[in-house]
Amino acid sequence: MIFIENEKNGLDENEIREQLIAAVSDLSLKKVLLVPPDITRLNSGAGIITAELYDILENVHVDILPALGTHKPMTREEEIKFFGKDIPDDRFLVHNWRRGVTKIGEIPAQFVSSVSDGLMNESIDIEVSDYLLDPSYDLIISIGQVVPHEVVGMANYTKNIVVGCGGSSFINASHMLGALYGMERIMGKDHSPVRKVFDYAQENFISKMNVLYVLTVTVTENEKTDILGLYIDKGREGFEKAVKLSQKRNIIRVEKPIDMCIVWLDDAEYHSMWVGNKAIYRTRMAMADGGKLIIIAPGVNMFGEDEENDRLIRKYGYAGRDKVLELCKENKELQDNLSVAAHLIHGSTEGRFEVTYAPVELNWKEVGAVGYGFVALSTAMNRYHPPRLKPGFNKLPDGKEVYFIENPALGLWML
Repeated sequence: MIFIENEKNGLDENEIREQLIAAVSDLSLKKVLLVPPDITRLNSGAGIITAELYDILENVHVDILPALGTHKPMTREEEIKFFGKDIPDDRFLVHNWRRGVTKIGEIPAQFVSSVSDGLMNESIDIEVSDYLLDPSYDLIISIGQVVPHEVVGMANYTKNIVVGCGGSSFINASHMLGALYGMERIMGKDHSPVRKVFDYAQENFISKMNVLYVLTVTVTENEKTDILGLYIDKGREGFEKAVKLSQKRNIIRVEKPIDMCIVWLDDAEYHSMWVGNKAIYRTRMAMADGGKLIIIAPGVNMFGEDEENDRLIRKYGYAGRDKVLELCKENKELQDNLSVAAHLIHGSTEGRFEVTYAPVELNWKEVGAVGYGFVALSTAMNRYHPPRLKPGFNKLPDGKEVYFIENPALGLWML
């Protein structure tokens, strides 16, 4: 176990490299699988760590399986941006959450019911990528950022394996469990019902696989990401230490409810509402009733990153919890894609505040059809001037007060 923190200045690359060398130097390794996040975790520090491990393991065959979950495969341009140019494209594998998985176990219905207060009463199949089950790998190194999360409470740890490299059954059920229990009861907390399900999977099935977890806690200011903590462990202790630091540094308390919030979605990281709706998830506990949330999204050109998910979002829209649950009962295609149903619940404000999107390609008719307001990207840029705003409360030239968030993936905003 290796746990190091430098909350004041962050860890430098040499220090990180030394710890990574210490973690793997005594192991007899011939073939290793690295499991980092994808480009949607650009500020996780996982790109640097993956590149360092690839270099450290120079005499080992190394494959890299980005934990895509339901996201699109990474392009070569994204691989270079995140991991650097020194890792060749043929080292990257692609996770297929619909077809490239195998069932390794089952969460009993009784356990699911007990942790969910009876909100979900079905067993859940645990499926993981076939690559994770390849016996030729001596070691699997799962790399991820611990940060508040809308489905599980705090990412990462086992989430990288059972969701990021998981199958449709587990992804659907875990997302719906989180939606049924309620984001406000989950976000920023460790022992949520979803995390308890993940822990069951870890204790009973994943622990039998040779997985080493490398976890980070980061902060980003002025486009510079600092890794404040590095935790290398095969068990839960490192995750728990990371949770404490993330809760301290990644939960941002606002002094008053936000009447108008401007959220910027970097076009390198956000291409869909499936990911971009973090702007809603992570701000909802800070938004004033009747407030306005404007999401400026120069890279968002789709709803779901998966073709079928995109179709279902367009068809049913962000209709609110009760309506989505009613639609689930009436439509088998939603019953078969519960992660979409959960996303539709998560993306609704339940009438508390307004959401207006400024995407790059989606038009007013498409955006309006799913339940959001629309403003042209050029209009939003001219009206709000995001590059001139600082994180937190700002005064616009017309005297209006707005709260600005430069990346919703980096934290959780609440009163």
